[in-house]
Amino acid sequence: MTLWRPDPSFYPSARMAMDAPPERVAYVAALNYGRNDRPDEIRVVDVDPSSARYGRVLSTLALSHPGDEVHHFGWSACSSALCPNAPHPHLERRYLVVPGIRSSRIYIIDTKPDPRKPSIVKVIEPEDVFARTGYSRPHTVHCGPDAIYISALGAAPGRGTDGGPGGIFLLDHYSFEVLGPWELDRGDQHLAYDFWWHYGHDVMLTSEWGVPRQFENGVVPEDLLGNRYGHRLHVWDLRRRRHMQSIDLGAEHQMVLELRPAHDPTKQFGFAGVVISTADLSGSVWTWYRDNGTFKAKQTITIPPEPAEERALPPALKPFKAVPPLISDIDLSLDDRFLYVSCWGTGELKQYDVSDPFAPRQVGSIRIGGIVNRTAHGNSGPLNGGPQMVEISRDGKRVYFTNSLYSTWDEQFYPDGLAGWMVKADVSPNGGMALDPRFFLASGDTRPHQVRLEGGDASTDTFCFPS
Repeated sequence: MTLWRPDPSFYPSARMAMDAPPERVAYVAALNYGRNDRPDEIRVVDVDPSSARYGRVLSTLALSHPGDEVHHFGWSACSSALCPNAPHPHLERRYLVVPGIRSSRIYIIDTKPDPRKPSIVKVIEPEDVFARTGYSRPHTVHCGPDAIYISALGAAPGRGTDGGPGGIFLLDHYSFEVLGPWELDRGDQHLAYDFWWHYGHDVMLTSEWGVPRQFENGVVPEDLLGNRYGHRLHVWDLRRRRHMQSIDLGAEHQMVLELRPAHDPTKQFGFAGVVISTADLSGSVWTWYRDNGTFKAKQTITIPPEPAEERALPPALKPFKAVPPLISDIDLSLDDRFLYVSCWGTGELKQYDVSDPFAPRQVGSIRIGGIVNRTAHGNSGPLNGGPQMVEISRDGKRVYFTNSLYSTWDEQFYPDGLAGWMVKADVSPNGGMALDPRFFLASGDTRPHQVRLEGGDASTDTFCFPS
C-alpha cells in the first residue's frame, strides 16, 4: 500500500523546525547585471563543516537570459502546507521560485533529484506576468498554504500611474501557472515592497519602497530629500483580500523594507526595517502590534549615522560628512528571540535580544566591509559592500549574509566597484556572534544577494501551530 506523507522538512511549529537536522547546502542568487553579458546565476554552496568543500561553490546554474537581476527568491512550498484551513500536505519543498526584478521573468528551479545540481524546469516570461496580473518587477516570494504569493513593485507596461501601483499576485502550487492579482480592494496602497502575514489571524502586512523609476537607476536624491519614497505599513484582511488600514511611520522615515512577523502563530507583532531618516540619517526598526483590534507601530531601535571625512565618501554622501547605517535587511530567529539588523552603509551586522519586542537590547555586533571602514575578514584584505541579505539557520546557531544590495545602488554607494562576498557567523546561545574564519566566499564581479537554506530557514516558513 502506498502511503502519502508530508515533506519531512515541513514542521507544524517553529520549535519542531529548530530541532531538525542542520542544512548542508545553501542556494545563493548571484548577480551579473550591468557588468558583462552573462546571465545571473543560482549557486549551490557547501555549508557542511565536515565536508572537504566547506565554504565553496559546489555547482552553478546559469539562468537562460542576461539582464534579469534576480533579487529575492523562495520555495514553492513550506511548512504552511500543514495549515489546517488550506492543507496541501503532499506538496514538496522542492522548487525554487526565482523572479528577475528587472526583467519580470520568473524561473522555476528543481532541486531534485540532486540538491547540489538544480535545474530549470519552467520559465514564466514577462508578457505572461504583465497580461495576467497587471504587475511588473516581481520581488518577494512566500509559500502560502493555498498558492505561491509574489510581491511586485510596479505596474505592467501601459498600466497604472507613475509606474505603480505595485502589489501581490499568485502562482499555482502545482503547475506554476500565473493565477492573477491577489487584491480585491487595495484602498490607498500604491507603493509596494515586502509582505508577510499572521496567518492564523487572517492578517497580511505590506511595506513600501518606491515605483521603478525611484530605484532602477539608483536612489533619486530629490525624491529622497522630498520624502517621496515609501514610509507606511499596510494591513490587509488576508482571507477577504481587502485593505484595512495604513500606518504612517512619518514622512522622514524613508523606505520601509523588510517585514519579519513573530513565528509563533498566537502572537500578533513583528518588526519592520526603515532604511534611512531624512531628519538625521539614522536607520530604524519598528515593532508593529495589535491593540484593541487596531494595528499600531512603535519605533524600538534607532541606529545613528557615523561621522566620516568628506574625501572618504561617495558623491551622494559628501554633503553630509557622515555614513548612514542604511538598514537593508532584518531577520528574526525561529524562537522569536534574536533580531539581526544589516547596516549596509556602516558595515555592521547587529544582533538584538527581542524577548521583549518593545525593548530590544543589543547583544552582538560584527564589523565587515562598509563605505568607509572596509573591514577585512581575517586575511581577506579591505572589503567593500557590507552586511546585506541575512539568513538564519532553523536552529538559530548560524547566520549567513552577503554584501550586494541592488546593482545600481551598489555602484552609487561603492563607486570604486563592489566585489562580492558571502560569510557565516556562529551564534552563542545567550547572544553574541563571531565570524567563522573558515567561511569566506569571495565572488568578484558576480555579486551574491539572497540566500536560501536546504530544508528551510528563518525567513521562509509559516507555522500554524504554537511551540
